[in-house]
Amino acid sequence: MENGLPDDSFRIKGKQMRRTLLEALGEKPLLGDGAMGTQLQHAGLEPGGAGEGWNVTDPDKVLKIQKGYADAGSDCLLTNTFGGCRIMLRRHNLDGEVEAINKAAVRIAREAFGGREGFVIGDIGPFGGIMEEVGGEIPQSDVVEAFDEQARALVEGGADAVIIETQTSLEELEIGIQAAKKAGASCIIGSMAYDMLADESGFKTMMGVAPEQAAEFMVAADVDIIALNCGTGMTIQRALEGVHAYQSVTGKPTMVQPNAGLPELVNLKVVYRETPEEMGAGLIPLLEAGASIIGGCCGSTADHIRHFRGVIDDYLSKK
Repeated sequence: MENGLPDDSFRIKGKQMRRTLLEALGEKPLLGDGAMGTQLQHAGLEPGGAGEGWNVTDPDKVLKIQKGYADAGSDCLLTNTFGGCRIMLRRHNLDGEVEAINKAAVRIAREAFGGREGFVIGDIGPFGGIMEEVGGEIPQSDVVEAFDEQARALVEGGADAVIIETQTSLEELEIGIQAAKKAGASCIIGSMAYDMLADESGFKTMMGVAPEQAAEFMVAADVDIIALNCGTGMTIQRALEGVHAYQSVTGKPTMVQPNAGLPELVNLKVVYRETPEEMGAGLIPLLEAGASIIGGCCGSTADHIRHFRGVIDDYLSKK
């Protein structure tokens, strides 16, 4: 018993009183987190390994990464489930642990906030192939089942939102959106990965989708937040162009997770050299453009997020 109420009733009441992600966005822009994949590798994950499995086998290592972001000031944490669908996990003989891996990821991210308010975004990444219907090898029905299963586990695990991220085709994005809807996600985020065109005149996804086209599609699909992340040349300066492109189509909230500069190959390892200060120089234009959630993707660290926190807080204090 607590406050004269059964423990379960108190917890349910508390959950109902917690602000939603969209309610929080109505008050001010929020800070996301940084890279997960590169941080897992720094923590000892072998190249090509399934970091998602660590949610079950080595949760403390995942928690340390996410707590680093939470302590640096992140308002939102993406779960460590980028490759957490059955099709991806099958490559590591983990396809029988989809539910356990995804629910554990939500618990770990929630724990990282240490009891303070924070929003856990359930992460669904690409299934890692091409569907038969568009010339590939994986039946679309398999992708539907895999995304349905993962979305259901994330929502049942308590995620505040579901993001379908690093998408390059509208067909796969739609399957992810529909999976999140079927699972009952209260907030759905669609995020595309764009590559710079050879003449640097703009960017499209690997499958030829322009940001305006993606925005129109996501508006029609009724997503709550329209996002971009990763991609070749997707720096924080280019992310600003993406926000403008999205906002030329819709007034829906936007989320950006750019890389920490351009990748370089050093001793057979990909590195990103943009410092927190260099990356942070692009924050004010993004805030003034109306970006709702700003975080980092490849190469970004807790140091980047900590610097972002200071820039954002200073900006908001002067408004």
